[in-house]
Amino acid sequence: MKNSYDTLSQAIADLQKSGYTYDFNLKQDCIECRALDYKILANEFEVDKMYRFEGDSNPDDASILFAISSDSYKIKGLLVDAYGMYSDSLNYDMIQKLKYKV
Repeated sequence: MKNSYDTLSQAIADLQKSGYTYDFNLKQDCIECRALDYKILANEFEVDKMYRFEGDSNPDDASILFAISSDSYKIKGLLVDAYGMYSDSLNYDMIQKLKYKV
């Protein structure tokens, strides 16, 4: 698997080939897998990799791709979020789990 990608779509395609097949949605106190109707708490998943992407025309138009796995639920998937925006509505555990590390 590559360590960096030029575009968000390239990263998603490559990570899906590596088994990150589910789509996760961010909630205040968990991530949600709608396909399986799972709500996964911060202590039930790991962030395996993070990639940050900036918009071509506007650096404020940035997003982060999280490659996430859960041993508890035996699934791997992807979460895409606007960079820096998630912290406003998340609880402390989720902020700590998803903190962007350079």
